[in-house]
Amino acid sequence: MLSVRDCSLFNGVCPLLEHLSFDVQPGEVISLMGPSGAGKSTFLNWMIGALPAPFQAAGSLWINDTRRDNLPVEQRRIGILFQDALLFPHLSVGQNLAIAVPASEQGRQHRQTIVERALSAADLAGFAKRDPATLSGGERARVSLLRALLAKPQALLLDEPFSRLDRSLRAQFRQFVWQAAQQQSLPVVLVTHDPQDVPVGGKIIRLQARP
Repeated sequence: MLSVRDCSLFNGVCPLLEHLSFDVQPGEVISLMGPSGAGKSTFLNWMIGALPAPFQAAGSLWINDTRRDNLPVEQRRIGILFQDALLFPHLSVGQNLAIAVPASEQGRQHRQTIVERALSAADLAGFAKRDPATLSGGERARVSLLRALLAKPQALLLDEPFSRLDRSLRAQFRQFVWQAAQQQSLPVVLVTHDPQDVPVGGKIIRLQARP
């Protein structure tokens, strides 16, 4: 379970959001909605440990009863997807995925097998040697999600990852993401402006922009 306890964000001395608390169960999706400037993306930056200056934060973040906000980024075990896939253009699809496989998975052939199985499960069998520039928007989105999941995160954050896709691709990719989160029992925090991105029955937290 992911838990946020009494989180407040400040832009210098000005409050951006105050006293935010919620829990996300494994496989559950909590959606954060609100106007631009309400602090949605900044809040995700705090969760992953990449809060930029001049922002400051108070509160705590817990995953599976372990506090994470006091850990460096690489130790928080949190995956994140953005609006853009952010694949490395100088690496093949397979190489983009291989860099996410944990170091504990040793052996070149073993790691390659992990990558190939992940691609096959996403209907991307045979894509390992492809140049990311040759992929469609939907294919790039799926590869980006696979890269996040191969790192074996314990929670997943989504910063409007569906917004750049057309309507038909958006619906397909949403289902792909929700199924993956269910299969891996990941608590998910979604930032979106589109109510259609919210899964059926999903909880919504509405944030307000400060004057």
